[in-house]
Amino acid sequence: MVRSIVIGMIAVMILAGSAASQGNFGLGIILGEPTGVSAKLWITDRSAVDMAAAWSFSDEEAFHLHADYLLHNFDLISVSSGRLPIHFGIGARVKFEDDSKLGVRVPVGLTYIFDGAPIDIFFEIVPILDLIPDTEFEANAAIGARFFFGSVSTE
Repeated sequence: MVRSIVIGMIAVMILAGSAASQGNFGLGIILGEPTGVSAKLWITDRSAVDMAAAWSFSDEEAFHLHADYLLHNFDLISVSSGRLPIHFGIGARVKFEDDSKLGVRVPVGLTYIFDGAPIDIFFEIVPILDLIPDTEFEANAAIGARFFFGSVSTE
């Protein structure tokens, strides 16, 4: 089952790369727990898929993959330049340790989308409920930045 989820997550990352020419695909870094490469694919003007291939430094150091479906609320915080939506969603995480973990992620955070530049920066806190091999609760937190290929609208 873990193998099927990993293959599915990698397929989503590959498909996201094919959308780069449309300006709705961003690639960058994520720093914190985990630390690595972050990608985001905007599906609509308010929803996106966020992914990471990263290294986890908590407890056992381990390779970490995650993918989340995110919704963005652009109406709660207004800024004089750019946009600052609150994002929240649900996703999955696979952490490759001696006893690999599979869990459900519930990310909540802020994304700042620069006006006139194809860049975003983000901060998120992510409660995680691991289901395999044991049921355990964890939390991740990270900051990051991504460059979007093509043009990105802030309207």
